[in-house]
Amino acid sequence: MKADTIIRTAVLALALFNQCLAAAGRPVLPIEEESVNQLVSAAFTVCAAVAAWWKNNSFSQAAIEADRYLDELRRGE
Repeated sequence: MKADTIIRTAVLALALFNQCLAAAGRPVLPIEEESVNQLVSAAFTVCAAVAAWWKNNSFSQAAIEADRYLDELRRGE
């Protein structure tokens, strides 16, 4: 896997984990006002989900090879 795929996946996992903790009443971010905490947590989750969804995240070996082949086609090789 490429580094950017791993990073986007880790950010999404962290955002989902933070959102679950916030929903359970145990927010990770130390913000005093609960409404601000919920807003920040929701925004973080939305941003991470959109970033993970937008990019092509190839996890299988076949998908990684297909990405390489597509890159070669784009370069005209």
